[in-house]
Amino acid sequence: MLECIIPNNIVCHAVEAMLFASIACSVLGVIITQIKISSIGFTMAHAAFAGAALGLFLNIGSTSMAILCSIVVAMLIGPLSQKAKMSVDTTLGVLFGISMALAIFFIAYMQYLGRGFNANVLLFGDVISLYREEVYSLAIISLVAVVFVALFYKEITTIIFDRKIAVSSGINVTPIYYATLFIIALTVALSLNIIGGLLLYVWLVTPAAIVYQFCYNVRDMFMLAPVVAALISVSGALYSLEVSLPVGPFTAVLFSIVFALAVIISPKRKISRSKI
Repeated sequence: MLECIIPNNIVCHAVEAMLFASIACSVLGVIITQIKISSIGFTMAHAAFAGAALGLFLNIGSTSMAILCSIVVAMLIGPLSQKAKMSVDTTLGVLFGISMALAIFFIAYMQYLGRGFNANVLLFGDVISLYREEVYSLAIISLVAVVFVALFYKEITTIIFDRKIAVSSGINVTPIYYATLFIIALTVALSLNIIGGLLLYVWLVTPAAIVYQFCYNVRDMFMLAPVVAALISVSGALYSLEVSLPVGPFTAVLFSIVFALAVIISPKRKISRSKI
């Protein structure tokens, strides 16, 4: 897609993958941060991590198993909360622990069996060994995320404002909620090999947190979060590949630096200080 700008195929694929992953994650990140269920981010990331580890253990596609496990966890969140009479946050914590335990078990057991396995790809991502099909999949899921928000913008913003008001207004909250979880599951699973299970949470939460420092409504956040995430991700990928740094970890650090600067110069911070 960007071959006309970046002639090197490896660099081109890496930049494209980081671009599409950042767009999808940041758009969905606005929803999960504004609904105040950001713990979904690390829960889904580690569910995909556990699925990929299981796929490698069974010698089947790691991406397919990552998608399957992410979707299963997404579908369990609501019913498990209701059946166990627990809050969503507690349910997410339990599912996160189970996912992490399973991932570590399969990785440790493969090492115990002496099977050649490098967990770094699942932990920190690897943008060097990407296939064109993986880039296309990320492009499709980023388009799906954007179209989903555009089509259901009114319903999503009402749910963000107040879920009870959304229900009383006749909005069927449950399908939109589960559709959001389903798209998050696909995004996380497809981004796992690029960003890594330990770093995906940064892409899901930090872009929304950065633009929140300057935006006063959800519409602006939806518009600016993908732009900021794309700029940081592409810049981080290009610089990392240029100086031979690990792309995912370096870009995650770059996100952290930008967030810290955003908090320092945020007009909201100045307003809050003036009220003291």
